[in-house]
Amino acid sequence: MDIVKYLNGKRLLIWGYGREGKSTEAFINRYCSPASVEVYEGKIDGIDEARYDLILKSPGIPMLQYNPKYTSQTELFLGQFREQVIGVTGTKGKSTTSTMLYHVLKKCTGHPVLLLGNIGKPCLDYYGEITADTIVVFELSCHQLYHTKVSPHVAVLLNIFEEHLDYYKTMERYMSAKYAIAKYQEANDYLYCGAGVPLAELGTACVSVPAGLTVISPVTERKYDLKILGEQNQYNAEFVYRIATEVYGCEPEAVKAALGEIDNLPHRLEYIGEKDGVRYFDDSISTIPEAAICALKAIRDVQTILIGGMDRGIDYSVLVAFIEVHTEYTYIFMYDTGKRIYGALKPGENRILVEDLEAAVAVAKQVTAQGRACVMSPAAPSYGYFKNFEERGERFKEYVMG
Repeated sequence: MDIVKYLNGKRLLIWGYGREGKSTEAFINRYCSPASVEVYEGKIDGIDEARYDLILKSPGIPMLQYNPKYTSQTELFLGQFREQVIGVTGTKGKSTTSTMLYHVLKKCTGHPVLLLGNIGKPCLDYYGEITADTIVVFELSCHQLYHTKVSPHVAVLLNIFEEHLDYYKTMERYMSAKYAIAKYQEANDYLYCGAGVPLAELGTACVSVPAGLTVISPVTERKYDLKILGEQNQYNAEFVYRIATEVYGCEPEAVKAALGEIDNLPHRLEYIGEKDGVRYFDDSISTIPEAAICALKAIRDVQTILIGGMDRGIDYSVLVAFIEVHTEYTYIFMYDTGKRIYGALKPGENRILVEDLEAAVAVAKQVTAQGRACVMSPAAPSYGYFKNFEERGERFKEYVMG
């Protein structure tokens, strides 16, 4: 597919006018000659579908039913450039793994490499920069993948945990969105899949599971010398090592050296500084219980953890069980999920319930001993209290250092 030729002469509607909608409009204005183009920000009931040949939907707009008249930046981009794309998805670890891949491939392949998608700018912003030898690392959210009928040449499916049930309503729909990264792959494509992903369902979801299927175990023989905290990043690094060496022919020692140069991304187990003898870490990206548990295991001498945010109705039993066993930590709970988890626990002096993040930081300052660490790893989304997880992380820093 040539995106420009595909859009030329068509009656187009851009549905959603956030970052991606504005990017789509700019792309059309710069490269295309449509019959018409309109922008719409309302509900689907207000769209007269008969008036348009194509409707370009922004990923954050819920739409569970499939209609071939609707498409997206992601689908259009993959339609033209799929052979050059490494797509990365998973409930957790997408941004870190994508950044690792980008850095390693830039250092080790000699090719131009782009990093785009959910981690950065919308994909069509880079349309004019892509040459025949460009490698594209594309971080893909479930929302970008849902309804997309094209899969990348190299697909990475790190993991699947319960998440986004407010959007998808069922775990089956959420998994189906994730599986779209591989569903339309071809026989000569590569699929790197985490051992914890239900492969039986993946096989059912795919047109044909590629011959290049590689399953990555969380426990690997290789150990990487990383600056990035967390055992989970040894797992992410294994994906990068295998792809760089097996698909792109990179020298193994060069890959390992490049992996060791990468620092933690903002709001992902990010060390924000020391205050009154206590080290503070921002893990605002944490939106599931497993992420909070990983944070406690990753940080040396951690004493207190701040937990809670928007309640999407996911199961927190794994975190409740962990807290009941690990009484060496002090848990400070906040917001709706914090109240729910606190209510599911037995009473204990190391379990404190507060209203919000500011109060949680104030308590953490009182109870965390000098020489110890405090981490905010909420295990829940920020929505309803903050604009996004980035704003939550910045507020945490302000409360700690202010």
